[in-house]
Amino acid sequence: MADENTTENEIENSTGEDAAAEGVRKVEATAPDAAVQQPTEEAPRTLTDFAELAAVATGTTAPDRPLEETSNEPKIDERGRSYATGRRKDAVARVWIKPGPGKMVINGREIESYFARPTQQMMIKQPFEVAGRANQYDVICTVSGGGLSGQAGAVRHGISRALAGYEPGLRSTLKKGGFLTRDSRTVERKKYGRAKARRSFQFSKR
Repeated sequence: MADENTTENEIENSTGEDAAAEGVRKVEATAPDAAVQQPTEEAPRTLTDFAELAAVATGTTAPDRPLEETSNEPKIDERGRSYATGRRKDAVARVWIKPGPGKMVINGREIESYFARPTQQMMIKQPFEVAGRANQYDVICTVSGGGLSGQAGAVRHGISRALAGYEPGLRSTLKKGGFLTRDSRTVERKKYGRAKARRSFQFSKR
């Protein structure tokens, strides 16, 4: 009887252990791997993160990009001159300025012989007068295209830009006076069916 009891108990224990092992295996097989399938929790985004993303998206600021420093050094060549290009209407002027008594040579001629009108001469000399540098710089200029009015405006624009390049401290004064802005006004083109840009042909009833 003892042997039979022991054998029956051993059989029952072994079968119970096998069932438990099989249950554990089934649970392990069906249960998902916590380390693999459990999603990792991300830290919540703050307002500063969204502000940085918006700034980068709009291109207003670049946190990782170093800021470009604007140099206020004068732009002078090896001959001690400052060069700039001026434009007005269809005229283009190449201007060089350097310290001197205020002599102006335009296309190899004096300013009085090239621009005979006093209003044009006064317009060309305006940047020096506004900046307080009258008769302190010599000007050498070559201008082409357009008429005398457009050429005078192109020379003034070039002188203003060259003066701002020679003395960067005068840029704000010249900018406030509007001398550094390229005047984009041009003649309106003629349209088909019109005598001029907007002028209609003469109407005759009979």
